[in-house]
Amino acid sequence: MLRFSRRSLTLSLLPLLFAALAFAAPNARAQTAAAAADKDGPPFRDYKGVHIGMTTDEARKKLGNPADKGDTQDFYSFNDKESAQLYYDGDHKVFAIAVTYLGSDSAIPTPKSILGSDADRKDDGSVYKMIRFPKAGCWVSFLRTTGDSPMTIVTMQKLQP
Repeated sequence: MLRFSRRSLTLSLLPLLFAALAFAAPNARAQTAAAAADKDGPPFRDYKGVHIGMTTDEARKKLGNPADKGDTQDFYSFNDKESAQLYYDGDHKVFAIAVTYLGSDSAIPTPKSILGSDADRKDDGSVYKMIRFPKAGCWVSFLRTTGDSPMTIVTMQKLQP
């Protein structure tokens, strides 16, 4: 039966660790550079493929027929727990997206996945934060209410000049 001490096991694994670090270092630098390039934009850049600046027709192709269709706004209801509103400008392009989630399902996004940072918890237990991303030309907000069946609203809107 072979026996290894912690020290001999650690020493035998060191070359593997160094090799892994050498291999991962360029990839880590690339990820850091990508993160730095993305710091000016929100993690929430689109909803189901729909993004700010997309035409009404393109958005409807991505999301299907809205439950309520209009020249300046479409309302989509995907199920009992998720709906979205798209707002259009005079050129028939998306200028705002608001997504509403009901309940506390684990599939509901977190503030960090939407904003890139945690949101502030208010005294009543609700959560809210809005961040402007001038270089990306938009602002994004995250709101979660309190209660047994909280509502989460994620909004992205084009910055007005």
